Amino acid sequence: MKLPDLTDLVVLRGAAHGLSLRGHRPALAQLPGGHRSVQRGRGLEFEEVRAYTAGDDARTIDWRVSARRGRLHTKLFREERERPVWLVADLHPGLFFGSRRQFKSALLLQAAALLGWVAMLGGDRVGAVISDGAAAPRIFPARTREAGVLPILEALVASQPRAPGPTVTTGLQLALTTLRPLLQPGSLILLLSDFSGLDAELENILAGAAAQNDWRLLWITDPLERSGLPAGAHRVGLPGRLWWVDGEGSRSAWQAAWGRREQRLTALAMRLSLPLVRLDTSDAVPERMISLLKEPNWAA
Repeated sequence: MKLPDLTDLVVLRGAAHGLSLRGHRPALAQLPGGHRSVQRGRGLEFEEVRAYTAGDDARTIDWRVSARRGRLHTKLFREERERPVWLVADLHPGLFFGSRRQFKSALLLQAAALLGWVAMLGGDRVGAVISDGAAAPRIFPARTREAGVLPILEALVASQPRAPGPTVTTGLQLALTTLRPLLQPGSLILLLSDFSGLDAELENILAGAAAQNDWRLLWITDPLERSGLPAGAHRVGLPGRLWWVDGEGSRSAWQAAWGRREQRLTALAMRLSLPLVRLDTSDAVPERMISLLKEPNWAA
């Protein structure tokens, strides 16, 4: 299986044209008025203060300025169009694995790259927190245009695992802890992980961070993880720590462990109202992502 290089990720820009991370709205819904926007969490930036006039929203009155000038004044805001979009990539060594067309790490890189291009072409600012599980996460502040995306793609290529290794369960927790103080209200966070380190602490971190922003969970999986080994004897493990496993004899316990993991992640997503999407190593990434981004319930 081939590890993606920078060229592989750059060419995905072509597949990103015509796609959007924003929900599709009817034209009338885009006009200002008394209806709540479906673009939940979009930020407003303060612009100026002017004298209050009949019909202004009383909630925007600036009482300090009004008291100082002796007449009512109201605050004016303009909508912040360049939304911060953050890619969180959990690239621990355990992702150097795949039983189908690609490694889990390769799937994560391609999906992150395509999402980054879609966000950039949509006018959003793109940032990233990338964890390889071995060192402190790398931070890329949200920036516009290619200046935001290309350094992230280079870091994804450099951070991908290149040999088998043990799963590092703390990398995602550290990445989210690093990200949280960087978030602005209304940000969109695209979290790509196999969630192998899901535990109570990680659940608490996600619950605390999800309140003020939009999140999408992209779950990286492989068919062998959920189905178990085929019948026969198989040598499994890591270099230097290999042992023989009977496929048929281990299958029920294997599938039960996977079922518990799936149930826990699904329950967490439902409890926090976070869209959860499974990306599988058997998927063709561009086709799968194009289909995903056209689903109205997933677009932000």
